Amino acid sequence: MTIAVENPATGQVIGTVPDLTADDVAAAARRARAAQPAWQALGYDGRAAVLRRMQRWIVDHTDEVVATICAETGKAYEDALLAEVNYGAAAFGFWAKEAPRYLADTKVRSSQPLVAGKRLVQRYCPLGLVGVIGPWNYPLTNSFGDCIPALAAGNAVLLKPSEVTPLTSLLLAEGLAASGLPDGVFGVVTGRGETGAALVDEVDMVMFTGSTATGRRVAARAAERLIPASLELGGKDPMIVLADADLERAATHAAYYAMFNCGQTCISIERCYVEESVYPAFVELVTAKVKALRQGVPAGPGSVDVGSLTFPPQVDVVDRHVSEALAAGARALTGGARPERAGHWYPPTVLVDVDHSMAIMREETFGPTLPIMAVRDADEAVRLANDSEYGLCASVFGRDLARAEDVARRLEAGAVTVNDAVVNYTALELPMGGAKPASGIGRRHGKDGITKYCRQQSLLVSRVHLRRDVHTYPYRSGRTRAIRSLLGLLNRGRPGRS
Repeated sequence: MTIAVENPATGQVIGTVPDLTADDVAAAARRARAAQPAWQALGYDGRAAVLRRMQRWIVDHTDEVVATICAETGKAYEDALLAEVNYGAAAFGFWAKEAPRYLADTKVRSSQPLVAGKRLVQRYCPLGLVGVIGPWNYPLTNSFGDCIPALAAGNAVLLKPSEVTPLTSLLLAEGLAASGLPDGVFGVVTGRGETGAALVDEVDMVMFTGSTATGRRVAARAAERLIPASLELGGKDPMIVLADADLERAATHAAYYAMFNCGQTCISIERCYVEESVYPAFVELVTAKVKALRQGVPAGPGSVDVGSLTFPPQVDVVDRHVSEALAAGARALTGGARPERAGHWYPPTVLVDVDHSMAIMREETFGPTLPIMAVRDADEAVRLANDSEYGLCASVFGRDLARAEDVARRLEAGAVTVNDAVVNYTALELPMGGAKPASGIGRRHGKDGITKYCRQQSLLVSRVHLRRDVHTYPYRSGRTRAIRSLLGLLNRGRPGRS
């Protein structure tokens, strides 16, 4: 069985991939497990050499990678270049450099007298075989972004890309082979949901990016096997514009980060709250910027600003959210209607007169929409921003940095930017993940982004010790009384001050 891959901007079939069975996945897992020990034995330097060669491979093959991404996602050339190729190249270099530091042995100190004179160490070891289930919106960034640290830690990896956008993964697998990655260490298993379920059954840990509903099923299946699962799920990311904000900058970011990748970004701006004194001016600026966007089939650098949507059912979600909002009293200042054309399209849309009774303010839309709501003050903005089951990212704009940061710290989101948006994702040193269950569990980036692919081991090495420890058999009443007195002195602590 095969799966046809379409260009969502044109509807044309651009390739086919195998729809692998559970037996196929099991065979790939056996090959990966057989190859993993030698990959781990290469050490950080040996693995880093392969990752750095892959970093150069991406740079040298930028045109081919961008073309593949654009063809299977429908996104603009610049979206693929900046958010995918740039991220992927940087990630290979970053984890090659930082893996030894993040996973270095850590010496532990203890006040416990029973371990005096002993060496205590916390260390990290690869789990073995990591499974990554990638999404369709970022076939390089949100698939390989997870594979790279898992490989750097010494694991073998099986990647199950979305059946909608598998071609980028297969192309990068060729790049890894050309960069000297040993055969079997990395594999791409293409297929539909059944293939992903089979992957969870074969691996030692699963990393999933996608919808909250599917994430729950992945977590439940992983729990049956008692294997760890890291999940990056949905977002309904709020933007707050304070009265003293630089409105030009705020409007530019609102237009860009709401429409970037046709709105199909888990940390894109999905709803906007603006203090009422600057609401009219902000809305006017944003609407003008969104109206000026060029949407169409990407044809190279600078050809379009916004491409198509990637996943056919997502167009239905966007259309439903906008239509229901309009029926409930919202107004579309630009866009707002699904066009009649080949491919999967929805125009960049700005909505006003919205409220929290509407799905477009509460459910993840994942499309080129920006609903804007006026609020009395920052307190109301924070309350509404936090009135959500999601808590992935958020942004605050204001010239008074102390006030803006105070507002940011009150938001229930895993990452918050001040006078910026989304760009935090490019800082690979900065952890990123959800603050509420509907947005996932676990972290990407930073130390947490690689230690999650490891098991921890604690070492205690006895260097200086008696021939026989005083607390061991046989018990003697006099010795026990002495030990009790000593422990009482040690655990009494210093008197506190009232």
